Amino acid sequence: MCSSSAIQKNLEEIVKKDKMVVFMKGTPTQPVCGFSDAVVQILRMHRVNSYAAYNVLDDQDIMSRRTTFSNWPTIPQVFFNGEFVGGCDILLQMHQSGDLVEELQKLGIRSALLDQEK
Repeated sequence: MCSSSAIQKNLEEIVKKDKMVVFMKGTPTQPVCGFSDAVVQILRMHRVNSYAAYNVLDDQDIMSRRTTFSNWPTIPQVFFNGEFVGGCDILLQMHQSGDLVEELQKLGIRSALLDQEK
């Protein structure tokens, strides 16, 4: 295992590298927990196809340090532009309230739900 400061730096680089990053159990095509699957399904509803997904089950360093890094105890964890957004429950609330459409627009991503409202 790497040192905790090296892992911290690596996590910072990961979440800043892409507009949207999801730490999850499994992959977008094969999530292995219901909460990770729910995040993938929410993003699919908005037709968000381009995001970086990291399977925490494949990387023990990320798995062990992610709680300290985000101050959030559970997986999945979603980041927009390097900032922690939340987990499944937060993303679901944002979807239900319409806030997710606005946040996606800030990322330069047009939600498919905008097309359905017409």
